[in-house]
Amino acid sequence: MKQSYDLVIIGAGVIGCSTAYHLARRGMKNILVVDKGTISGGATGRCGGGIRQQWGAEMNIRLAIDSRKEFETMQDELGWDIEYRQGGYLILAVTEEEAARFHDNVNVQRSMGLDVELLDPRGAREIVPQLDTSKILAATYCPSDGSASPFRVTHAYADAARQLGADVSICNEVTGIERSAGRVTAVQTRQGKVSTPRVLNAAGGYAGVVASRAGIDLPVNPHRREILVTEPLERFFHTMIISFDYNIYVRQAVCGAVMGGYGDSAYPYGLETGSSLDFLQGMARKLVELLPCLAPVRVVRQWSGLYCLSPDSQPILGPADGLEGYYQAVGFSGHGFMIAPAVAHILADLITDGETSFPLNELTLDRFADRSVLKAEQSVV
Repeated sequence: MKQSYDLVIIGAGVIGCSTAYHLARRGMKNILVVDKGTISGGATGRCGGGIRQQWGAEMNIRLAIDSRKEFETMQDELGWDIEYRQGGYLILAVTEEEAARFHDNVNVQRSMGLDVELLDPRGAREIVPQLDTSKILAATYCPSDGSASPFRVTHAYADAARQLGADVSICNEVTGIERSAGRVTAVQTRQGKVSTPRVLNAAGGYAGVVASRAGIDLPVNPHRREILVTEPLERFFHTMIISFDYNIYVRQAVCGAVMGGYGDSAYPYGLETGSSLDFLQGMARKLVELLPCLAPVRVVRQWSGLYCLSPDSQPILGPADGLEGYYQAVGFSGHGFMIAPAVAHILADLITDGETSFPLNELTLDRFADRSVLKAEQSVV
């Protein structure tokens, strides 16, 4: 770690590492990525690895489509097997209200060029024959949705960024962000002070903590989400299955293990990431109800991670008024991994050129000035 950098990125998850890579490709070599833990050791490494384009908000759909295109070529570009698979996403509606909303969502998604189907229960069973559809009213399916390994993706970006000249400092917490005359001047870390005119807050669940060290009040809350994984099984489905009403997502990994999770709204906001028996029992019930064939299967382990929740469940991107040189990519509300490639390009535009062709007005921090006009993304597990 040097004493001076052109940019310090706080957070070595997929957002931080992908942004470092794209900036380095553009010629900004003097970059430091710093993390209190390890590469992909926070929210990224604890997520389910899904890559979904089926959203309700047009901004999220566009970010997801752009990202999916990059995921399709990432293995060749970065030289890593990221375990990318396009098995599709099957999204289940179990209420009349959901079914109506899915119809509207599909119309928006198709208008933006997405190949997506609206299915009846029989159609859902054709995609996953083991699915119990007795409570399913409708479903949507997009075959170009998929999944990848969060660890492999993030390490691929980090390695590529380092090869282009960026530095990565792990197990090194940022303890302060110095400012003078309305602009960033330095970052204090456990390993020493680093002078820099620019900082990117990509700290996941700790984004609010990091922002406060720069004197910025972010309207975000960290919230625990839990996941479990079973023993490996012979492959019997390829798609990611999710239900917003059931509050569940589940897929079968490359190794054959079934993994899935959810977040309990009864959990208080906070940075605690322990595992609970309530989740294990609740997740087991949900899995068996949707996929009865899993009843005799053994759970191998469980873990948890943090969503960084924004008031409208959409990311907060770009600068913050009153502090020149400060940027943020926070508040992803559980879908940071799947839209990271597109977000990295946007941030690289902003940091190098001061502008981006992507219409950011709906995703900047100042949109929360009048919360009465916010339209929340409802397609979140």
